[in-house]
Amino acid sequence: MTAARFEAAPDSLDPTDWESVRQMGHRMVDNMVDMLAGLREAPTWQPLPPEARQALRSGELPAGPTDLAEVYREFQTLIQPYGSGNAHPRFMGWVQGGGNPVGMLAELLAAATNPNLGGRDHAPIEVERKVIRWAAQMLGFPADASGVLVTGTSMANLIAVLVARTRALGTSVRQEGLQGKPLVAYTSVEAHNCVARAMDMAGLGSQALRLIALDAQHRMDMDALQTAIAQDRAAGLQPFLLVGSAGTVDTGAVDDLPALAALARAEGLWFHADAAYGALAMLSPAQRPLVQGLSEADSVAFDFHKWAQVPYDAGCIVVRDAALHAATFASQPAYLQRSARGLAGNLPWPTDFGPDLSRGFRALKVWMTLKTYGADKLGEVVARNCALARQLAAHVDAHTELKRLAPVTLNVVCFRVRGEGCDLDALNADIAADVQESGVAVLSTTRIHGVLALRAALVNHRTREEDVQMLLDAVLAAAARRRSPA
Repeated sequence: MTAARFEAAPDSLDPTDWESVRQMGHRMVDNMVDMLAGLREAPTWQPLPPEARQALRSGELPAGPTDLAEVYREFQTLIQPYGSGNAHPRFMGWVQGGGNPVGMLAELLAAATNPNLGGRDHAPIEVERKVIRWAAQMLGFPADASGVLVTGTSMANLIAVLVARTRALGTSVRQEGLQGKPLVAYTSVEAHNCVARAMDMAGLGSQALRLIALDAQHRMDMDALQTAIAQDRAAGLQPFLLVGSAGTVDTGAVDDLPALAALARAEGLWFHADAAYGALAMLSPAQRPLVQGLSEADSVAFDFHKWAQVPYDAGCIVVRDAALHAATFASQPAYLQRSARGLAGNLPWPTDFGPDLSRGFRALKVWMTLKTYGADKLGEVVARNCALARQLAAHVDAHTELKRLAPVTLNVVCFRVRGEGCDLDALNADIAADVQESGVAVLSTTRIHGVLALRAALVNHRTREEDVQMLLDAVLAAAARRRSPA
């Protein structure tokens, strides 16, 4: 059957023939399912060719129409083959989830219904509320905790900083600003940079964030933390926020969350946990003890698009004190006047808990993923990734050419290729790029104790033991080629 040509109606963007959309939609879904089913045989990543890059960069704003079939052909040839690769089972470069087919279909449904989840009285709002209640249950928070879905943990951490700022200075800070109040916060040197950026964007300044040294397990050093707080108080500053990490970016370390919670209570600080991917460890009986202290936090930020495998983007912030959370953001201009009945009802609205009024239906893909697979299945993904990380660490420890550089707490393994008579940082950086460009696997680099490390982060639900072995073989093969150039 020849596909019908897509042509927009003269008085709308709908087609003159809906069958053309149906046919193209079926074709797209079929192709995407084939792509996901064949990921293991495809390259993990491949560079964008210069001609494709030029094609994407060139051209003026299109004034006239292009047939949908031609637009889709360009997607298939210029875009689809050259993504970041995080759906692939051998993508271990950064902490990025692999997505899932149910979430993919949910995105289609969300786009078709196209609700704005800033507020008002419609079913999608209740879906997001259900997701927040599930998140609170997972974390061990009270049922009346508040929360909102956002782009990711970077935005969620900013929201937490603002809520903590309101707690410290009162709601007048929203109108009057800081008024020179010397607020200071604390986190570890391995905390994600978005915590410092949140301090910057909240008007507190990144220099007001104290970066605390680590202990031998790459956790925030409690003695150093207490010393820093005491010194700041003695200097007339006002400590207000403590940010713990549940799964650091560099090494996957988990701060001593119960100890941080106890210290925060004793010092009168807001205790926030950046648990971008570590929060989902609460679903795995094997890993849950490592992150159990999340239930004692005042707020937790995490991403469903990491270990929950929801398609990007789907971040979340959960706050114990819903009233304080709303006091930080809620406002009612005339055009957003709420009512007891009709479409303007159903208080409070999601926009009362964050900065966004225009919000997509992120909750649907989270809801459908959790409903379809169940929390236990997602917990099994976490446990399997962590077991594979331990296996990789054991292989590294047993190999004379490799050296592990940090403990393995959850799912991140930092190591590097040994060598003599060469710049080891440069060698390992080249090895990382060589492995990426080979298409076999993707790993990334970071710095541990001042030296460059190869970093493997196991997050993808598709990753198997054979994929870990292929990554290791690719690293060793790249090292051999670098040592013996042709």
